Amino acid sequence: MEMEGEDYEEHPPAPLLDSLELKLWSFYRAVIAEFVATLLFLYITMTTVVENKQSKGTCGGVGLLGEAWAFGGMIFVLVYCISGISGGHVNPAVTFALFLARKVSLPRAVLYVVAQCLGAVCGTALVKGIQGSFYASNGGGSNSVSPGYSKGSALLAEIIGTFVLVYTVFSATDPKRKARDSHVPVLAPLPIGFAVFLVYLATNSITGTGINPARSFGPAVIYGHKKPLDDLWIFWVGPLIGAAVATAYHRYLLRAGAFGSKNLGSLRSHPASAI
Repeated sequence: MEMEGEDYEEHPPAPLLDSLELKLWSFYRAVIAEFVATLLFLYITMTTVVENKQSKGTCGGVGLLGEAWAFGGMIFVLVYCISGISGGHVNPAVTFALFLARKVSLPRAVLYVVAQCLGAVCGTALVKGIQGSFYASNGGGSNSVSPGYSKGSALLAEIIGTFVLVYTVFSATDPKRKARDSHVPVLAPLPIGFAVFLVYLATNSITGTGINPARSFGPAVIYGHKKPLDDLWIFWVGPLIGAAVATAYHRYLLRAGAFGSKNLGSLRSHPASAI
């Protein structure tokens, strides 16, 4: 059965520089929300990782699945909580992708990334303060290239993993999808959280799963060991490339944004409903 698409409103592109938003309290409230959310994300996830490694070999550990649920579950919770305030990025790669897609201005993107990185450092510092010697003896939750894998393999894993995450973000929040599938209730934070959960399972053995530069930055700084710091570039370059590719794929291929909706009107077809 063919389903006609409903009308929807596409928000105009965000200006590159918006001096007016710098005068608004809502702008700084959003930055604070990103800081606190990333702090909480790192605190919960790094505590889970450290405690799981401490309990390895006993029945008390949550295992790889437990770690993945901690990461995916926290993203689901935090995006749900702050999406109406800041958009619920909690990830510099997501912020970078939304900047490339003209969803946020340059000042907002820069301050979001700064807030996320500071939140990651503070959240990891809390874990170190609470865990004490367990923190250092169990790797501090830091990301690095696992033995047996090359840096090239790790970089590719981070690119693909971030592509999956950012592609899910765009798909789950696409206003056209919401209008077309309005008969199907969609809770955007849920597929985003599941994407993090699945990518964590797939890439944990390779890199410990970054796909979030702030998540890698905080533990590398607080843990302070040479290998995580030496490998840190992988967890910035990989996610940023993956985010850029996902943005181009969604915006210029799936949405045909490079050509304009009117020019490709004759090429569009309404998908058949599965319900």
